[in-house]
Amino acid sequence: MTPAQRLASLLTLAPPPVVGWRRGEPVSGADWLADAARWQAAFAAHPGQRFALFFLDSLAFAAALFGAWQAGKQAWLPGDMTPASRQALRTRVDGFAGDGAAVDGLPRIEPAAQPARAECPLDPDAQQLVVFTSGSTGAPQALPKRLRQLFDEITAQEQAFGAVAPDAAVLASVSHQHVYGLLFRVLWPLATGRALQAQSVVVLEDLAELTPPGANVILIASPAHLSRLPLQPQPGVVQLFSSGAPLPDAAMPDCLRVFGRAPIEIYGSSETGGVAWRQRNPGAPAYWQALPGVEWRLQDDALWLRSPHLDEADWMPSADRAAAVDGGFELRGRADRIVKIAEKRVSLTAVEAALRASPLIADLRLLPMSEPREQLAVVAVPSEAGWQLHDEHGKRALAEALRGGLADVVERVVLPRRFRFLPELPVNAMAKATQARLLAEFDPRRPALRAVHRTEDGEDLTLIVTASLPQFEGHFPDHPILAGVVQLEWAQLFGRERFGFTGEFAGMEALKFQRVIVPGQRVTLSLAWASGKLTFRYHSELGQHASGRLLFTAS
Repeated sequence: MTPAQRLASLLTLAPPPVVGWRRGEPVSGADWLADAARWQAAFAAHPGQRFALFFLDSLAFAAALFGAWQAGKQAWLPGDMTPASRQALRTRVDGFAGDGAAVDGLPRIEPAAQPARAECPLDPDAQQLVVFTSGSTGAPQALPKRLRQLFDEITAQEQAFGAVAPDAAVLASVSHQHVYGLLFRVLWPLATGRALQAQSVVVLEDLAELTPPGANVILIASPAHLSRLPLQPQPGVVQLFSSGAPLPDAAMPDCLRVFGRAPIEIYGSSETGGVAWRQRNPGAPAYWQALPGVEWRLQDDALWLRSPHLDEADWMPSADRAAAVDGGFELRGRADRIVKIAEKRVSLTAVEAALRASPLIADLRLLPMSEPREQLAVVAVPSEAGWQLHDEHGKRALAEALRGGLADVVERVVLPRRFRFLPELPVNAMAKATQARLLAEFDPRRPALRAVHRTEDGEDLTLIVTASLPQFEGHFPDHPILAGVVQLEWAQLFGRERFGFTGEFAGMEALKFQRVIVPGQRVTLSLAWASGKLTFRYHSELGQHASGRLLFTAS
């Protein structure tokens, strides 16, 4: 039986002794199968067809997912449950199952008391999954998929990578709510009999606690996590994967030191599924090799794909440019992106290329904004020369220097109007610089982030507390200070962004405010995350300003 066939028949087969683990406790296949059968009964009893699923626990998620599929329903997987995501789902699905508050106006589905019986395998051609694109170039888009697209990709995945660690347990730092996590963290182990860990690896120090006794580990990670590795080696990891965005070259030495190997990087997207892979071990080629069953060709430097993981059999253009090399291809950046600003057609690719050519810039993202009017915005990492200009003459001087370099590229009316300068590009938990994550940097309530320093325990963030921050208004008119509640909000904001935890706020410990923070100060926010606790400390050359611990529910 192939992995694809096993997934289609999963609820009709005899269960394995152990399907996975919840932290240190094994979960039997019989118990998991019973959970899935109760979910099947619950979904079958509801007249609706489309249901949003959002779970933190991967085993609970998998039971609800297969229960919905076995009941003939379509599962929608939002990447998060922010207010914007809830609003987008409200008119598109018939119910909600999972963690947190239900979507407004929709019924919450709970597993039934009596299980249903799975009479036959799933229909591979049924369009029973909707995922969302990452939103890297716009708002996330709903993307329907047929089950065979997922199941056949798991067969190819096992063919390409399965022989290395057939008995290892699968642990992950990426969410199963995204295609990469769904495939590698949930469907692959279920299809091949590998045990999967229900809890997420938030920081890599969690590996020891979450690894089943005596097991080797397949770690499903993202560039965001692999770029912030602990100092200690992790000897139990026998296979390592990364996807979602290119892994920076600078992260490779730490991967080799900590794991003894480079990660297997997967190239693909929500639309295409997995396309190609590479593993940049010392002396190994750095080009991309197609996954089993995937074909590729170049047309005017654009990469075109044909794959059983696509819904159509025809060739499809990707969003990337590429060049052929012996044995594979190299990626050469995104294809051209055209937007309209002030009724003018603008190539974002051309503007980005011109900005990247400046000696003042190390990296950047360009994005269109619609509020308060249509305009271009830049989120950039200055070079050493750029930071020198910024620190000596101000943000405006650096922005004007960059705008001046675009005089021969675009008309003055469409020049970028808004700039944010950061020590590194902001990314989400999948290491993607999504439009939503980039737009968040323009929130006027955020302090300017000047530097990031990674420590053995966490991170030190240098913040510039400018007088223009709206939090100073009314607190107090003649002697403005930064309110303690704002300091707590910033600690939580940066903690979630830097460490990727998703639990609900549950309380505080050891809270102290020793010294006020006033406009114009540069302060360091030291953060550390462990066991559901975010430890924070504000300090500067004047001494310590505040400290404490914020508590969160398990994520």
